[in-house]
Amino acid sequence: MHGEFKVPGGKLVVIDGEVEDGRLRETVLSGDFFLEPDEALGALTEVLQDLPVDIGLDELTSRLTAASEGAVLLGFAPHDIALTVLRALGRASSWFDHDFELIETGPLEPNLQLALDEVLGRQVAQGRRKPALRIWDWASNAVIIGSYQSVRNEVDLDGARRHDVTVVRRSSGGGAMFVEPGNTITYSLYVPETLVAGLSFQESYAFLDAWVLRGYQGLGVDAFYSGLNDIASPQGKIGGSAQKRIPGGVIHHATMAYDMDADKMLEVLRIGREKLSDKGTKSAGKRVDPVRSQTGMTREAVVAALLAEFEGSYGLTRVALDEATRAEAEALVRTKYATAEWLHRVP
Repeated sequence: MHGEFKVPGGKLVVIDGEVEDGRLRETVLSGDFFLEPDEALGALTEVLQDLPVDIGLDELTSRLTAASEGAVLLGFAPHDIALTVLRALGRASSWFDHDFELIETGPLEPNLQLALDEVLGRQVAQGRRKPALRIWDWASNAVIIGSYQSVRNEVDLDGARRHDVTVVRRSSGGGAMFVEPGNTITYSLYVPETLVAGLSFQESYAFLDAWVLRGYQGLGVDAFYSGLNDIASPQGKIGGSAQKRIPGGVIHHATMAYDMDADKMLEVLRIGREKLSDKGTKSAGKRVDPVRSQTGMTREAVVAALLAEFEGSYGLTRVALDEATRAEAEALVRTKYATAEWLHRVP
């Protein structure tokens, strides 16, 4: 077995060894980390000998923490060693263990977007589809509220009707999003749970969005992660992410404001002024356009640059949405996403 883990902002941890009769044998810990005293390497390595292959991450971390008491670990921690063991055993994976697809759909109506998100996530979690990335293109105006938000608290339904805005509810938590065709950059990642194994929920958000930060930084935007799920720059918030965990997989999606009408948003979202302040814009009559103003590029050019970053880092094969998957999503629209029961599950 062989596993590697590059600690974010830290060093590389490597585990090699063999598995025999359900236990680790001849396990070797190595890497470019710093460790003092020298004898601590032996103490940590000893913990890894004869371990059952189904040991829990927390239990293994606890044992390694006890073995490292009094030692100085620089660039890594006991948790990182434990996670590398899981990778070596195939219980956790890295980006490079997967072949990613870019699923191209063309513009879709709001409810179909959400239903397709659930279907694709389920297919990846069940091993029926390779891990995938999808850029959302909106066919019409929409407000997408979080799974646990109240419709009446979040949306002015009269304003939504006046501006031909469809109100829909997604399966993930988080806040409301106002979108018009061409005014946002929305994407989803569908990955197996092994890719985020050993990461806390908060760590997994930043982990799954790291390629986006690199993409913006390549365009000259000093992008960074802020709080639990915000993508930001010194000029303010760019966008936010949300996640839905399902058995065997993760649906991770993010929406970033390219150029939207703040006046219209204020008429549709009841808490529009608060949303605007979160994006670094405090007065109506302005456009919320952090991506456009900070890059000076068209939406299409920004999307192309972000996809190039992902493809250059992890590889990406473009595929069209198949008819069977589309039909499955359309059925889910009828039975779930377009129903009053789902939309108003929190009135």
